[in-house]
Amino acid sequence: MSDESAGPFDPDYEPRPGLTHKDADWSGLRVLVVGLGRSGFAAADALRERLAVVTAISPDVTPQIEEHARILDILGVEVLLGDDAPDEVPEGIELVVTSPGVPPHNPLLAQAAAAGIPVWGEVELAWRMRPQTGAAPWLVVTGTNGKTTTVTMLESILRHGGARAIAAGNVGTPIMEVMLDPTPWDVIAVELSSFQLHWQRSLSPLASVCLNVAPDHLDWHGSYDAYLRAKGSVYDQTQVACVYNVQDPQTELLVMEAEVVEGCRAVGFTLGVPAVSMVGLVDDVLADRAFVEQRHTAAAELATLADLQGDAPGVAPHYVANALAAAALARAYGVGPMAVRDGLRAYRPEAHRIAEVAVIDGVRYVDDSKATNPHAAAASLAAFERVVWIAGGLLKGADVEDLVRSRADRLAGVVLMGRDRDRIAQALARHAPDVPVVDVASTDTGAMAQVVRAATSLAQPGDVVLLAPAAASMDMFTNYGARGDAFVEAVRQLGGSPA
Repeated sequence: MSDESAGPFDPDYEPRPGLTHKDADWSGLRVLVVGLGRSGFAAADALRERLAVVTAISPDVTPQIEEHARILDILGVEVLLGDDAPDEVPEGIELVVTSPGVPPHNPLLAQAAAAGIPVWGEVELAWRMRPQTGAAPWLVVTGTNGKTTTVTMLESILRHGGARAIAAGNVGTPIMEVMLDPTPWDVIAVELSSFQLHWQRSLSPLASVCLNVAPDHLDWHGSYDAYLRAKGSVYDQTQVACVYNVQDPQTELLVMEAEVVEGCRAVGFTLGVPAVSMVGLVDDVLADRAFVEQRHTAAAELATLADLQGDAPGVAPHYVANALAAAALARAYGVGPMAVRDGLRAYRPEAHRIAEVAVIDGVRYVDDSKATNPHAAAASLAAFERVVWIAGGLLKGADVEDLVRSRADRLAGVVLMGRDRDRIAQALARHAPDVPVVDVASTDTGAMAQVVRAATSLAQPGDVVLLAPAAASMDMFTNYGARGDAFVEAVRQLGGSPA
């Protein structure tokens, strides 16, 4: 075990001095890797390549995990799966590296922390696996909602500015895989969840943003305060710019509380006219008053709302906010205004993010299955004047009262599905008693078709049938993507012109 003189839960205790870059002396370090998905596999691979003594465990067993186990076994990693995975830290372990989905109250992680064994997440390990010199800077994005849109927008802007850039982290490509990639990246756009941020301690982004904060994942973090601390840690040790949301004062407070590098600036983004050290909107122009020399008297035009429309007939406010945040991060890196415009023009949102599916008899059908919490659903509902709302699923302990109260005036009807639909029904009864509600109890594979038919029966020409569930999907679907796919298929079965 580690030196007990460090004391339990000491966040600054190092398993070995100098483990700050990939060329440090990792040899012989006894490491336990918890979880063998893509990030856990990449972590075990990187550590073993540097001659650490690695044990990798996973209580879950899937075909992908079994394939990872076979490869790691060849590389000399001890792999323990399923019932063979220990529920205690093996003797002699000096460092635990955990995958993002494992909560801090997991008995094995709690035991490690109590014994004074450092626990790192894959992001912490990835930061320490950068080259000693010439490492690509990180531009880091977090927030309750909008992370993936913002980080992929940022990737598009950076590439149009001529940089070799990649979006990584929670967005799809694990950051550890990027660290193992020999490509000489100029800059990395990194999306981090609160799970990932919980374990980081030495990350120092060039620029960072917390887009917004609302209660989410409280079952994982244990409290809203703990969730806030995780989100706020994105600003710690930021070098150039801490970007915050002017419409969400909590994000500015997180900046004020952060320990940043001397000289780092606070830069706001706003849907209103920007003040000095902000980016925002002047009529239909995205304007920069933060990264221009004469910012007290002038602004730089970055793009127009028309540049953001792409294939969509309009631009939702939260989409504009995401574009402003991405632009601010890119400007902090040094990208010029023209590249911001070109990157935003070229960008297309990922699937299941307020995507128009079809127009049938004057009714628009919109898929925002990615709205997996009340905060995201509120933003989605705000984009439309009159909505037949499809909602429900796993609320994960979130409160829907404010969501229903604030958007009740937009509801033409509601169709409820999923395990926690009754909690939304109760909020509707209190705050929107005159809105017609259809409760769909079915959870079988044909349930979404029933949901869409019910929504269609409530809609009139000019209405929007909006899938923005405010809840996670795993009670009925594999993930939010499968839920969105089911919605798209059900709408297509109705016929009509594709969007």
